[in-house]
Amino acid sequence: MNILKNLLLIALITCFVSCSKSSPDSVDETVVSEVDKKANLLFAGDSANDILSNENFDKMKIEIAYVTGFKPTESAMTQFINYLKEHTFKTDIQLIYKELSSPVEDELTLKEIADLEAKNRTAYTSGSTLAIYIYFADAPAEGDDLDGGLVTLGAVYRNTSMIIHEVTIKKLASKSSSISDSDVETTTLNHEFGHLFGLVNLGTDMVNDHESQSENSDGELAGDNHCNQNGCLMRAELLFGGSSGKSIRANSIAQYEAGIKAGCALSGNSVLNLLQHTTAKSNAAAVGLDPECILDIRANGGR
Repeated sequence: MNILKNLLLIALITCFVSCSKSSPDSVDETVVSEVDKKANLLFAGDSANDILSNENFDKMKIEIAYVTGFKPTESAMTQFINYLKEHTFKTDIQLIYKELSSPVEDELTLKEIADLEAKNRTAYTSGSTLAIYIYFADAPAEGDDLDGGLVTLGAVYRNTSMIIHEVTIKKLASKSSSISDSDVETTTLNHEFGHLFGLVNLGTDMVNDHESQSENSDGELAGDNHCNQNGCLMRAELLFGGSSGKSIRANSIAQYEAGIKAGCALSGNSVLNLLQHTTAKSNAAAVGLDPECILDIRANGGR
């Protein structure tokens, strides 16, 4: 009788195990879905309409990756979000912060910046949510000259990718008693995101021609994706550090490194000058887009 009970118990256990394996609710942990990153690996300005309008994406997720000790100020981020809501139809904008250890570099090349993004980025465009990645670095850009004021504060290098050289912003702001870290951060963020809007002639067509020109690597005048209107946030002098049309780094606009294009490299000296001459010196939001840039934005689906 005991033998019969044991055989029956074994049969019940076998049946239970077999049913469990075939259950549709069971999860195969070896199957891991991969994130599709293709939508975030385009050139700067390629996603301008998607950023400005709600036609394809009505939500925006912005991943703020920052090296420990170099987190952007709350004031700058508040003004930045207000700027986005002023010029786009995105009302559902989420900020997620990710603290990172230092890459321990004396300076960062464009290739190194892109490699850090590939290693650390977690937010990618999916469904109805457009994802943006902004890295606040503890290292300056390659070739900076802080004493001469020819430094790169920020740069866009893909359609949803941007770097802010926070260490340089802090050093630059410390040179002025009337300009704060927040002022420089806000101006840099808004200018660079203007390029993600597709300004100027970088994915968003111009209603009227207002693109400035500068000398390219061949010594010829060519459009430089910046505005020629006085007082505009996208003014060319912000890139070049003066009205001479000379780039802070040779051919920075057309620079390619491992297939990555640096759409803009923002000059520190001219940003200080701009902020010092604005009427509201304590409010970087006073530096805004001119009517021509706003006209272009509206024609491409923005406010």
